[in-house]
Amino acid sequence: MTSLIALWLPVLLSAVIVFIVSSFIHMISPWHKSDYPKTPKESEIMDALRPLNITPGDYMVPRPSSREDMRSPEFTEKIKKGPVLMLTVFPGGQTSMVTNLVLWFFYSVAVGFFAAYVAARTLPLGADSVQVFRLTGVSSFMGYSAALWQMSIWYRRAWSLTFKATVDGFIYALATAIVFVWLWPV
Repeated sequence: MTSLIALWLPVLLSAVIVFIVSSFIHMISPWHKSDYPKTPKESEIMDALRPLNITPGDYMVPRPSSREDMRSPEFTEKIKKGPVLMLTVFPGGQTSMVTNLVLWFFYSVAVGFFAAYVAARTLPLGADSVQVFRLTGVSSFMGYSAALWQMSIWYRRAWSLTFKATVDGFIYALATAIVFVWLWPV
């Protein structure tokens, strides 16, 4: 077993490297450029929704009020008539990525921490590099990628988005594992 405190540097450094790599993937490369296409009649949709003053949050439209309502002919007709939506409403006004980027960095630290926890509880000081790579890579991949799959399974998020995010997570996991191998205490 390895002390978790001895792994503070790979946790932080892997988060920094993942932050930089993800910034490149999302801001410089064209990989995610087509993730969210523009809706047809965007202005009309925005004009129609604006007066409703929908509070920021996540919504399902139509949304049954109970199991019984879900089986009702009225609800079935709403589904047939459409549109059927999973809708996330953001606050209006000026958008800033600062909060998102700070939260993403803390999330990357958390993934690194859990990868460190799994490896520290399993491997000794001076552990074989392959074992360090395997444990930190798999556990960080689970944190960066596997949890996203349920969004396509349950909420019909496009599988193409989930696939791209899985590839991204694989790259982040590789970066994390390499940092842990490099800085694993002897």
